[in-house]
Amino acid sequence: MQESPWQVLHVIANHEKSVAQHLSVRSVEHYLPLYTERSKWTDRSVVLERPLFAGYVFVRFLPHVRLRVISTPGIIRLLGDHESDAVSSEEIDKIRDGLASGCLLRPHANVSVGTPVRVRSGVFEGVEGIVAEFRHQCHVIIALSAVKQSFSLELHLEDIQVLHKVPVRSAPTLPQVNQNLNFVFAENSTP
Repeated sequence: MQESPWQVLHVIANHEKSVAQHLSVRSVEHYLPLYTERSKWTDRSVVLERPLFAGYVFVRFLPHVRLRVISTPGIIRLLGDHESDAVSSEEIDKIRDGLASGCLLRPHANVSVGTPVRVRSGVFEGVEGIVAEFRHQCHVIIALSAVKQSFSLELHLEDIQVLHKVPVRSAPTLPQVNQNLNFVFAENSTP
């Protein structure tokens, strides 16, 4: 027998754990996937548990407890009314099993091919470009328009800032763990 899908609660930023505690008290089945991350504070280094999907908690409930769920403190709204808006039990089980087995699951910026971005730090800080493709050992391709030549530079997702979203035509194949990107940069380019 197939289990019912999980609904998605959109919650106030940084209140995911609090919402999960409230749902526990209300005896509502929920899941908040957390990953651990080492963070350097000014005086020490600490290990923090952070939500894998910031701003979201997954829940399963019967229709007669809907009001009890959506009235939980910290919840902004229940996403979608269609089955396509739900997350399958298989997907949640894979996430749960992956975290339990020590897989390196981390949040991934929703960046797709064609997304305009800006380099956040380093020598190329401020340079803008377009994501060209994703692959395991990706590089940033920077084009020098005056000489019509290019060179490459390796960058990670945390080193870029998305300028604005573009409509996704087709989903690219993303690497599972490696978060390197490939960009094409052009000076004074116009779309």
